[in-house]
Amino acid sequence: MTAAQFDELIHPSTRLSIVALLASTDWVDFSFVRDRLGLSDSALSKQFTILEDAGYDTIERRVTNRRRRVRVGLIELGRNAFEGHVAALQSVLASAEPAIRQTSAS
Repeated sequence: MTAAQFDELIHPSTRLSIVALLASTDWVDFSFVRDRLGLSDSALSKQFTILEDAGYDTIERRVTNRRRRVRVGLIELGRNAFEGHVAALQSVLASAEPAIRQTSAS
């Protein structure tokens, strides 16, 4: 089990959405992530590069039938960081639960 650890690199909403998609599978096509999140190619490429520089993902560029295909996978360090970040967020939410219940009861 991964320890709860808030991760500043993953926390921005765009990267959190990207990493969540990557965590759900072994590999994902660049175009799938782009279309799913509604990002431009350049914006998504920049985010993937930030994650790659941190050692969180790996980018595979292949040419198939004269078409360039890019796919991205979350590697162990990135997966552990994501799991720790999710655990930290769940801890924050759990601590707010009594206050939420009290507000709902009013």
